[in-house]
Amino acid sequence: MSHVKAGGSSKNIHNNAGQRLGVKRFGGQKVNAGEVLVRQTGATKIAGPGTYMSRNYTIHAAAAGIVSFVKVKKTKFTGKSVPRTQVIVK
Repeated sequence: MSHVKAGGSSKNIHNNAGQRLGVKRFGGQKVNAGEVLVRQTGATKIAGPGTYMSRNYTIHAAAAGIVSFVKVKKTKFTGKSVPRTQVIVK
């Protein structure tokens, strides 16, 4: 009959770097075309006029201008409306 000693538990193996998410350019700041405005997981903020959203939900400036943030109601597929922040470059 074979025996294996108890393995125990390892406690300090979670050593991952942060994803550096968040707002990179704030309201009132001047930006150039292509600059990253918001890095996010999922569409918590939505792209408005003068911006576009890439595959990983990062919002970029489509043209040079000034950044602003506006609260909007977005209707989901089910008909329920949820509050979202819209990122705009004018």
